[in-house]
Amino acid sequence: MAKAEVNADKSRWEEETLTPFLEKTKARKEKFITVSNEEIDCLYTSDDVESDIANDLGQPGEYPYTRGIHETMYRSRLWTMRQFAGFGTAEETNERFHYLLKHGQMGLSTAFDMPTLMGYDSDHPMSMGEVGVEGVAVDTLKDMETLFDGIKLDEVSTSFTINPSAPVIYAMYVALADQQGVPRDKIRGTIQNDMMKEFMAQKEWVTHPRPSVDLVVDTFEFGVKETPKFNVISISGYHIREAGATAVQELAFTLANGFAYVEAAVKRGLDVDDIAPQLSFFFNSHLSFFEEIGKFRAARRIWARMMKERYGAKNERSWKLRFHTQTAGVTLTEQQPMNNIVRVALQALAAVLGGTQSLHTNSYDEALALPTEEAVKIALRTQQIIAHESGVTDTVDPLGGSYFVEKMTNDVEAQTIDYIEQIDKMGEGSILEGVLNGIDEGFFQRELAKSAYEYQRQVEKHEQIIVGVNKHTEDDGQRIPTLKIHPDVEARQVERLSKVRAERDGAAVEKALADIKAATKRGENTMPYMVEAVKAYVSVGEIMDVFRKVHGEYREPSMV
Repeated sequence: MAKAEVNADKSRWEEETLTPFLEKTKARKEKFITVSNEEIDCLYTSDDVESDIANDLGQPGEYPYTRGIHETMYRSRLWTMRQFAGFGTAEETNERFHYLLKHGQMGLSTAFDMPTLMGYDSDHPMSMGEVGVEGVAVDTLKDMETLFDGIKLDEVSTSFTINPSAPVIYAMYVALADQQGVPRDKIRGTIQNDMMKEFMAQKEWVTHPRPSVDLVVDTFEFGVKETPKFNVISISGYHIREAGATAVQELAFTLANGFAYVEAAVKRGLDVDDIAPQLSFFFNSHLSFFEEIGKFRAARRIWARMMKERYGAKNERSWKLRFHTQTAGVTLTEQQPMNNIVRVALQALAAVLGGTQSLHTNSYDEALALPTEEAVKIALRTQQIIAHESGVTDTVDPLGGSYFVEKMTNDVEAQTIDYIEQIDKMGEGSILEGVLNGIDEGFFQRELAKSAYEYQRQVEKHEQIIVGVNKHTEDDGQRIPTLKIHPDVEARQVERLSKVRAERDGAAVEKALADIKAATKRGENTMPYMVEAVKAYVSVGEIMDVFRKVHGEYREPSMV
């Protein structure tokens, strides 16, 4: 049917069928919107998909990868099921790692406690009360050795969720591979290492934005040569979304950060086709099912076209956006926590239908505490049921061609490009400078604050329904068992750190720290020096203190 005929037939339907129905029934009259406050029409037809479908979609495994970066997607290989784990000491987290591997997990994902994330040792005054609470405490290579006891690094893929002190943790993983006799080019995994989104959203930092980006590029330069199978960054929209972003803002700010890192790497002298294949992304899967699917599909298309057309990448691997997904922690509710199992299943399904390469499903009890083993197992089983029982893995991009999904994909793409062009203008033709200027001027922070406020207003006005919170509530709260962190964790960790300090070679420590400081002042890549430092059991806090002293600590300016 020609476009004009489709449009005429839709108009006829609205006049002859829809309008009389609405007039004589009590059909819902409210505005239908996504979580991102995008209005949804009653019906979509081919008239709503105005772009060149064949050119925009392509085929799976072919540019622009709208339908997936692999030819047969999950028919050949399922996504990596990677559950987040980390609490207490390295011994306790090692036990959880072995538990997850025993129950079918395909990759490890490590959560760190706040002191480690912020580059403080467990015995620092700022660490009091936080050691091992939100994740595992790692002070020295000794902790990393314990964390991976009985686990060969060439047999697993490991993800590390850490940013300011990410280069030190990466150095420890490389040093541990050397210790195990695993060639560096055999280790696989990802380190988050995305500082720009920290300044935008998550607020974990040590030093200022520009030297922070320089440290990230140090890992790029080192990783290209030494660990080619290890993703040296996971450019993260997840935390941007958790801070209140819409789907479009999550995608736009994340891709802008990705392009900014590419520009920073090229500025350092790296070839775009050397670094781009080692970049990975990390997205949030929220509750507006079809909007999320459209977001993932649009992400691949925008990245492919920008890498090819703007940055001149010639390697097809540079065009392929690879991403990990985590279900939306911000949607988990303390009220009626078992409802979270259903939320997580829907979000996980959207991620799979959107073509993710790796997936973490949140546990139902995470609004209350770190997850119990039972909750983690249910979260993992959720992925396994989707993979083996739902049938959605049997064909590639099963929702491709849906008028609604294609419209969502196109709309997210258009609005995302508008944001990226705005950021580019802020940098006078450089997305890197646009992002850094936007951070300094509070642009991103204001955008997120406005979106978060609008969503909360809609929840309070019942324009957005949260089951168990503002509708279908219950007076008696459900009581579920939660994970308890043993109160002696901090004392045990501090004692371990003291023992390491007493037994290590003090002269080697001093030399290692002096070498890092000298390299930093010379503008030399600091990664080789950090690897040698951690082998001498220099601590996370001691190394990060070097950067604090050389560059100064960052304090976020007040935003008006």
